Amino acid sequence: WSQADTHLREYVERGLRKAGYDKLEDGSFVAEVPGLRGVLATAKSVEKCREQLAEVIEEWVLVRDARGMKVPALDGIEVRVTGRP
Repeated sequence: WSQADTHLREYVERGLRKAGYDKLEDGSFVAEVPGLRGVLATAKSVEKCREQLAEVIEEWVLVRDARGMKVPALDGIEVRVTGRP
């Protein structure tokens, strides 16, 4: 794995640890990560919601990076995929 991949995996894991989960009226679950605007996942079980949230965090980072947007640090973990300063 490249260093960027390792940082991205650490970032996703940190986001999953910070995530908040709520059960909706229909019995499904929703998860959000404080500080990561727009990062949201929903699924019928907590496990599936967590899996989906991991994908959403990764895609969110990649899109922000591709657009030259800052990716906020999570508990001191910073991630840059393209190597831009």
